[in-house]
Amino acid sequence: MKRDSFYTLLSHTADLGVIIKGDSCEELFQNAALALTDIMILNRSPAPGINKDVFLKGYDLADLMVKWLSEILYFFEGEHLITTEITINHLDHNSINASLLASELDEKHHEILREIKAVTYHKIEVIEDNGCWKARVIFDL
Repeated sequence: MKRDSFYTLLSHTADLGVIIKGDSCEELFQNAALALTDIMILNRSPAPGINKDVFLKGYDLADLMVKWLSEILYFFEGEHLITTEITINHLDHNSINASLLASELDEKHHEILREIKAVTYHKIEVIEDNGCWKARVIFDL
């Protein structure tokens, strides 16, 4: 599957919106994290990496999506790590447990495309529609 075929960018004033798709809820969360990484940098490439385990709780899937993407954003902004591979170990309506493989940001190799300040709750949506999972997320630029 072509990389950008599972998400669509939305135009929004001072923000950037994205609609993400997945065949399952697990794939939706994987695709959301990869879409965020694609939006931020060019040349995301798997390299010998660093393992990160993530366990988060939320009120519902929408809240969990914001917390999940905020964690991916923190790894990038706070720890200078680029998420390259994701394994969802467990996901339900209130929690996610995932293992990530990340590589260190190398400004000689990776081009930063845009800075994302935050993942917002504005118009957040995570739904299942006829077996297809979709999410709408707005990022604060």
